[in-house]
Amino acid sequence: MAVPNYKRIINCAITGSIHVPSMSPHLPITPDEIAQNAIDAANAGAASVHIHARNPENGLPSPDLNLYREIVDKIRAKNKDVIICITTGGGAGMTVEQRAAVIPAFKPELASMNAGSINWGLFPAKEKIKEFKYNWEPQMLDMTKNFIFENTFGAMETVCKIMDENGTKPELEVYDTGHLYNIAYMLSKGIVKPPIYLQFVTGILGGINSTPYDIMNLHTTADRLFGAGKYNWSVIGAGKAEYPSATMALLLGGHVRVGMEDNLYLKKGVFAKNNGELVEKMARIMSELDFEPATPNEAREMLGIPMK
Repeated sequence: MAVPNYKRIINCAITGSIHVPSMSPHLPITPDEIAQNAIDAANAGAASVHIHARNPENGLPSPDLNLYREIVDKIRAKNKDVIICITTGGGAGMTVEQRAAVIPAFKPELASMNAGSINWGLFPAKEKIKEFKYNWEPQMLDMTKNFIFENTFGAMETVCKIMDENGTKPELEVYDTGHLYNIAYMLSKGIVKPPIYLQFVTGILGGINSTPYDIMNLHTTADRLFGAGKYNWSVIGAGKAEYPSATMALLLGGHVRVGMEDNLYLKKGVFAKNNGELVEKMARIMSELDFEPATPNEAREMLGIPMK
């Protein structure tokens, strides 16, 4: 049975690798914190939760499979239905092999697949932080002034092949318009297989911005390349653009992503204490516009993921 068109997927990105612990006292760091935030997000209406791991001692983004295993096991112990989407973006400086190792290890239903390279500038955030908790934080932010988030065609083909072999659907992360053309090329060569799921990542310095014009540019380009209504898509707006960008996506027929990976505030000047709060706000906005959060199984049906 087709999912009603008023249902929309809420994705929640729990901790990411962009924000440093000094930016918020509530950023989930330990496996317990990340897992509990994921469970709370699911209970609030998120159909999928996007997972990164961090060193529990200092919050540094980590490729440690043991940390991922602890997070996944803790989520599944309390919620067997939510879609777990594991990152292959990792953190700054990780190799492609480190980033992709989570796929054969956990065979997630969904995983991020970054659709091209960009400059990745987090360094302006340093100016807003008065005191750092850990020495690695200012060093990491400074490093991004000369950092390229590298996703070559060879790397993308490798990651897609690993996903295909392990039954994982790629969530195709689109940071700029050219990435849509990369996906169209990979689709034509069978590297990426339909039905495709696009995540428009907006507001990162080095990629496309979060204005309505930018989102429309991505959406209309995707329509031309893949056919209107023939792909699924979602929008991320970094920082204060999170809810305006998500609302625009809803009105245009897309899905949404919220979470502390993208935005630390519930509203201006008020920290989100938990990812569940961010999902609850998104669900309220959806309700006001006569949309409803999709269940995990409804999301699976929409995205072409086998039912559990």
